[in-house]
Amino acid sequence: MDELKNSIKETHTEMIKQWNRMLPTSELFIDRWEKAKMLGFGEGTSVYDSCVVLGQVNVGESVWIGPFTLLDGSGGLSIGDNCNIGAGVQMYSHDAVKRALSGNKLEVERASTSIGDNCHIGPGCIFLKGVSIGHHCVVGAGCVVTKSFPPFSVIVGVPGRKVGEVVIGEDIEIKYIK
Repeated sequence: MDELKNSIKETHTEMIKQWNRMLPTSELFIDRWEKAKMLGFGEGTSVYDSCVVLGQVNVGESVWIGPFTLLDGSGGLSIGDNCNIGAGVQMYSHDAVKRALSGNKLEVERASTSIGDNCHIGPGCIFLKGVSIGHHCVVGAGCVVTKSFPPFSVIVGVPGRKVGEVVIGEDIEIKYIK
């Protein structure tokens, strides 16, 4: 047991030296890119071991899925290419509100949720079932997305609301306009 503890300590120490970070111990043993491949996610995608994945979740190429996230695909969930999904994000494709209120007489409701290509989802966001955001959207930290938004939207708040647009210039200069 001491040998295992020392090995873990050495690995943490090396991670701090090399990357200036310390992750939960399980992250030392799980390759994020291999986990993504096991889940059938696109090439170059990484998903932290602490991410919970349920049901049918389709994820494109070169997506970063942060730690402590929840991807509920029980009603279908798709995430496009080149997205960043921040730490603690929860994406739902079902809810059990009517089931609970009816004393389990009604079924769980499901609806597909989707995120377009080239989106940035800030940490701590929550997406309710059935919402869709278009490509090139920015969703601010802590936003609760309760409805769908078109491409190039800047979305913030509780509930989420569009406060601007993403503009990408010819030289790939990114601007946000109100």
